[in-house]
Amino acid sequence: MRIDILTLFPQFFSTLLQSAIFQRAQDKEMVSFNVYNIRDYTHDKHHIADDYPFGGGAGMLLKPEPVFEALEDVLKDRHADEPPIPVILTTPQGQIFSQSLAYQLSQHKRIAILCGHYEGIDDRVREHLVTHEVSIGDYVLSGGELPALVIADALVRLIPGVLGSEESAVADSHSDGLLEYPQFTRPADFRGWKVPEVLLSGNHAKIAAWRREQSILKTAHKRPDMLAKTSLTAKEKKWLAELFPIQADIGNSSLGK
Repeated sequence: MRIDILTLFPQFFSTLLQSAIFQRAQDKEMVSFNVYNIRDYTHDKHHIADDYPFGGGAGMLLKPEPVFEALEDVLKDRHADEPPIPVILTTPQGQIFSQSLAYQLSQHKRIAILCGHYEGIDDRVREHLVTHEVSIGDYVLSGGELPALVIADALVRLIPGVLGSEESAVADSHSDGLLEYPQFTRPADFRGWKVPEVLLSGNHAKIAAWRREQSILKTAHKRPDMLAKTSLTAKEKKWLAELFPIQADIGNSSLGK
């Protein structure tokens, strides 16, 4: 996978993209990162990439000219017979980033991430260049660089072979619509707190059943809203209704409280 990042602050990525999972993926030649400075596509001596909004208002907006020129230059090597390259704008106005969206984007061989900044961006960029507007949460950051790293991390770990275990990405929280089950390592008895016996049994069927049960319970307690989007068996639904008799509708946000 190739990930192109367009930003006003390329130095932000210089160290982080050479660390941890990003470096491992690059060492294995499974992903490549290219970071572009939007200011390099300005044509004034001060490299100004922002301006005041028409009609007045607080803050500054990213100008359309350098963004268009930057993206057009970065994407110019795409062959006509290749599928369109997703262009992601990091913005608090976008759809909330999720594991399912990460999976969809990970199926592409190449993506571009445009880091928003200032008060926003000229709307012609949204209308004519951007294919996805993505937010990592309902809050406002000073720039889109951190969200770009979050998105890149979520995508890279889904590339087969990047993680040490192929099961890791599959078992992660949110991968199947549930939070991840509790996990333990040695020692089996720490300060009197013992690892559940089933995990020491060696019975893989029982361990799998226990993990599924614990995932459902954890989700019911911590993120009951997620259960409405999760496929549960009739037996699991009945079991949950018995555990939480006050709220039989497992999709209701009050479940588990």
